[in-house]
Amino acid sequence: MSWIAYLEENQGRFIDELLDFISIPSVSSSDEHFQDVVRAGDWVVSRLKSAGIANARIMETETHPVVYGDWLNAGDRSPTVLIYGHFDVQPADPLELWDNPPFEPVIKDEKIYGRGATDDKGNMLASILAVEALLKSGTKLPVNIKLFFEGQEEIGSPTLAPFVKANAGLLRADMIVSADGSQYGEDQPSLIRGLKGLMGCEICVTGAKGDQHSGMHGGGIANPVHALSHLIASMKDLEGKINIEGFYDDVEELKVADRKAISEIPFDDGEYAKGLGVPETFGEVGYTTAERLAARPTLELNGMWGGYQGKGIKTVLPSKAYAKITCRLVANQKPDKIYELIKTHVEINTPPGVKIDVNPLPAKADPFLVPRGHNSSEVAGQVLKDLYGREPFEIYVGGSIPVMSMLLEELGVHGTVFSFGLNDEQAHAPNEFFRLSSFMKGQVAYCKLLEEFGKI
Repeated sequence: MSWIAYLEENQGRFIDELLDFISIPSVSSSDEHFQDVVRAGDWVVSRLKSAGIANARIMETETHPVVYGDWLNAGDRSPTVLIYGHFDVQPADPLELWDNPPFEPVIKDEKIYGRGATDDKGNMLASILAVEALLKSGTKLPVNIKLFFEGQEEIGSPTLAPFVKANAGLLRADMIVSADGSQYGEDQPSLIRGLKGLMGCEICVTGAKGDQHSGMHGGGIANPVHALSHLIASMKDLEGKINIEGFYDDVEELKVADRKAISEIPFDDGEYAKGLGVPETFGEVGYTTAERLAARPTLELNGMWGGYQGKGIKTVLPSKAYAKITCRLVANQKPDKIYELIKTHVEINTPPGVKIDVNPLPAKADPFLVPRGHNSSEVAGQVLKDLYGREPFEIYVGGSIPVMSMLLEELGVHGTVFSFGLNDEQAHAPNEFFRLSSFMKGQVAYCKLLEEFGKI
């Protein structure tokens, strides 16, 4: 039996298994769902073993677990491929916006609806099923396989780096493929060349020892909300330039080839703005909107609060004010350096009469840029071209997959994103779904990819 016949014959079973997998509420950001993350990891171990990966096990980190499995019977002369994915999911809130309960997945219009369907359970399961098809159809699996799935990606993989460092020998591979990611469209493939890094921090401004009467003390002491507003305004100007001293020092400027690749992807500023309900686009002068989204660093205020938030008026002079900031970084910026630059900026620009603390948030990732001519990406690009009948777009993504830079640092290998979700599938939002056609396409694509890797 060929692997394609095996996939077609077992597709009904595979879909039922995906429904079962999605039903596990493996929300990594919630303490109450920690055991559900562990349960999802156990489910993956069991699924790997049934696929023919006998050496599969759950492994602990300082927080959420990971799953490792391998099949190393292709021989020393065959390349070793590491496949990555994650089995944790985002929270399902707001629940009232779901058409069906998020962890009671349903199939409608050839789509599976449920939290984690596209990000990342459907995509990572497709890679496992491809390995099974090659092992059980009588087709020779021409490469050694390692599978590495984590349970903390949706919270920024905060304790994964020490695990990767401690287990670098176990994870060693010639090629790395990520089943977390997306394609450009149903009929248009893409290869991700760059992922932005991530740095987050929280600012706390403290004034008086407690909230004070604004009539009695207004004009006599500093207002932390005013102070914070001035501080935040000092960080970025009205032309979108970030005014943190040294922020751009390590940024790798876009080359002609990079700008050409970005410009070849269809993008309409007017349609983009209209789709988001804003009057016009905005950002750093000197770059197109597409370039800014793809390959320029950002500093964004994610939340700001302090003082009275209730209905009506309360004449209070608040004692504290807070802000959360995240920066999306590009090569060759480093999260720790950017944090220190922001901290120094705050120290220099602290208004009189208040005390300000800057504390890092746990989510952190280095930016990731795949070099041109990269071996596994070249092979993946050819597989996508054969599968779709079109050359893949070369794209840059504003989001982060922290493990990609971790694996590069410890193993010295650039990864290739090879995943089949689509951007309209409501990842991180209510009514998340995954197309059954994409589920099957992912299985076929991984079979083709592993066969081509065997020819290297």
